[in-house]
Amino acid sequence: MTAPHIVWLRRDLRLADQPAFACAAEAGPVIAVYVLDDERAGERQLGGASRWWLHHSLISLGAELERRGSRLILRHGNSAEQIAQLAAETGAAAVHALRHYEPWWRNAEDELAGRTRLCLHDGNYLAPPGSVTTGSGQTYKIYTPFANALMEHMPPGDPLPAPELRAPGAWPASDSLTDWHLLPTTPDWATGFVVHWQVGEQAAHARLDDFLGRVRDYAGHRNLPSVDGSSQLSPHLHWGEISPAQVWHALQGTAGEGADTYRREIVWRDFTQNIIYAFPHYPDGNYRQQFDNFPWRDPATDPAAAADLAAWQQGRTGYPIVDAGMRQLWRMGWMHNRVRMITASFLIKHLLIDWRHGERWFWNALVDADHANNSVNWQWVSGTGVDTQLFTRIMAPLSQSEKFDAAGYIREFVPELAELPDADIHDPADEPRPAAYPPRLIGHREARERALVAYRMLRG
Repeated sequence: MTAPHIVWLRRDLRLADQPAFACAAEAGPVIAVYVLDDERAGERQLGGASRWWLHHSLISLGAELERRGSRLILRHGNSAEQIAQLAAETGAAAVHALRHYEPWWRNAEDELAGRTRLCLHDGNYLAPPGSVTTGSGQTYKIYTPFANALMEHMPPGDPLPAPELRAPGAWPASDSLTDWHLLPTTPDWATGFVVHWQVGEQAAHARLDDFLGRVRDYAGHRNLPSVDGSSQLSPHLHWGEISPAQVWHALQGTAGEGADTYRREIVWRDFTQNIIYAFPHYPDGNYRQQFDNFPWRDPATDPAAAADLAAWQQGRTGYPIVDAGMRQLWRMGWMHNRVRMITASFLIKHLLIDWRHGERWFWNALVDADHANNSVNWQWVSGTGVDTQLFTRIMAPLSQSEKFDAAGYIREFVPELAELPDADIHDPADEPRPAAYPPRLIGHREARERALVAYRMLRG
């Protein structure tokens, strides 16, 4: 019988427009395998919300493979060793995988390439990271020129259909997904996730179809948390349940500011991945090294800073828009993008806490926790990154809440304030104040002045 071909899965959990599956299926019988490799990622192993999503995405993909007469094989441990061992025990002719650009996955690919025949394919981005460069071959550090250059290569190639799959002569052993204990139990903090999210390739396309019906309003509605005109495709794109090429082609023929604005958001995803590709340590340190001397309040040594960080994490800052965002994150594993910027700015500039504390919290709490997007966005807000706003741009959460009409959003996630009228809910008066709602950790003017003083200290 023809030797099987292994498809090594990571953040590419789909069958359609998945070049690794397509090439493997054309060459012979297919063995699809996912390896849970916590050790290789180290401090970047999957956070709690990501593990929840992964569990359900693997169930969905496994069921689809079963429907097609195939299976999903699960292994855990060192991914390069596990895939190499599986190739040896099955007599596999080759291993196919989509390229991944996180440092730990690049190392795994290099290691595996030395042990078996590894065929790497592109497919997680509009263009392969590192392929769109300046005229001198350098990485674009500013989004707009990168976007203009990438657009010269658009549209991407037509998406591939899901392939027909042949089974191998014998199936290798597989772990049981339940034995991985990816889901929270005591307590089960993900009950809200189950209510809000459908996971998997079919769910991704259903969400895309829903968004296409309202994309014309995206430019105007995407910044309004109470309306939430966002696509909410970010976790599906992150886990590869749908490809950016599929989304791009679904928008073909859709004109107007809404569709154009959304295309720019898809391009931003490519931009952030190019930054990580060029600067692998970007998520762990300030790109602008002068900020290494910034006088942050340190939660590890300052009890007041530690208490403020905990209040921010729990949505107990006394700023309704900030608290609504942090509680939405806890309930859904996701947060509206405008509110992500507001909550990040609040931690960094109102509380003077290093952006890396927020980045790590989001890494653990987001179902779409992306190594590139998360870190580039946090450094954008903090003023420490490549393409960034100035540190001195300090978002005023109270006026932002009113400007973007967040009253309904606050009522949903901060029920202590639900009875307040729109005129008061963005900035509840100190007296009388709903008894269950905490006072502000710090006043806006006081926080702004403290942040500017700290910045002047940095500049000398």
